[in-house]
Amino acid sequence: MTALLEEAPAEAPIEAPPGSPVELGSPETAPDALAGFTIGVTATRRREEFAALLERRGARVVRAPAIRLVPLAEDADLLASTRECLAAPVDDVVVTTGVGFRGWMAAAEGWGLSADLAGHLNGARLLTRGPKARGAVRAAGLTDYWTPATESCEEVKQYLLAQDLRGRRIAVQLHGEPLTGFIAELRAAGAHVTEVPVYRWLPYRDTSPLRRLVSQAVSGSVDAVAFTSAPAVLAMLNAARADGLEDALIAAFSGPVVAACVGPVTAQPLVSRGVPAIQPERARLGSLARTLARHLPEHSVTRLIAGSHRLEIRGHAVAVDGELKPLPPAPMAVLKRLADRPGHVVARSDLRLVLPGGPSRDSAEHAVEMAITRLRRALGPSGIVETVVKRGYRLACERDDA
Repeated sequence: MTALLEEAPAEAPIEAPPGSPVELGSPETAPDALAGFTIGVTATRRREEFAALLERRGARVVRAPAIRLVPLAEDADLLASTRECLAAPVDDVVVTTGVGFRGWMAAAEGWGLSADLAGHLNGARLLTRGPKARGAVRAAGLTDYWTPATESCEEVKQYLLAQDLRGRRIAVQLHGEPLTGFIAELRAAGAHVTEVPVYRWLPYRDTSPLRRLVSQAVSGSVDAVAFTSAPAVLAMLNAARADGLEDALIAAFSGPVVAACVGPVTAQPLVSRGVPAIQPERARLGSLARTLARHLPEHSVTRLIAGSHRLEIRGHAVAVDGELKPLPPAPMAVLKRLADRPGHVVARSDLRLVLPGGPSRDSAEHAVEMAITRLRRALGPSGIVETVVKRGYRLACERDDA
């Protein structure tokens, strides 16, 4: 499978003035839109920038870099591709990423070829995939020719294929993975294509954070995992496979855990496995953060009235009459199980099954009682969780027997 990279430029978050009153359930740009949710971030480049966009909206962020970018300035393949570009005039240059184009120009400078390369590129049509690629071209003193509205390699390919490519020399700057299908179709149309491998993606050196994130996703300890590149998706799937958890991870992404991707190219490895990944309309980090801030409160919150109090049950917290109260894993697991059947009695034996760690039979009764005690203490007002003698516990809601 060909994995493609999407660079997602960040947008500044919209912040409320200090001290502004905020109510849970406010719009996606509000500081508390993601309060109570835990989101895994797999990005390497601009990781802190994206994490800050989520944290400013109240999210708890788990950082688990999946991949690392390895420049190929010393790579013989890059030098050979550069010399091939210099051997004859180039008609079109496809610039897929800003960082890749800058790396190519920097490498050429190191080889003493920067003036020759700039001269050749200046006579070509520079097709930039997105605004960052376009910015890198302009920063090099060159003129960009065209940028697709969708910022996708697919639209660049269709743009080229709509023309007579017979005999045209096209240089394609790669971005960490081979663009196998892209290149093959251009060559089939008669173009002479030079692949320019500026850098490649490799697994992150320390894989333990990513493996922990896999376990957290499988166990439901995170509410969403955000991806900004297809190689990061593949790296997480590979890490899960190595631990025998790939099927469980796909099941989690197909169920309670949201897979959020910056765009369709990033989402493709998941979509091909049947995962309903959510995506923003524009491939931007800010747009991805807003999409999560809109989606999670709409689809991952249980709202009900218990004991005359308004509850909003989120990932690791519950809002009681608008006041957010974080909960430890055991009380939260119990609350969610009770909320599955509001107003109905849930037996202790049933509650025991949802407790983290799977307590032994001898300690089950005590573990459930402790979880209930901690839950009531965290909720605050009395009368939300009721004890039904010799049967179990229930949320003080009207029963829905439909």
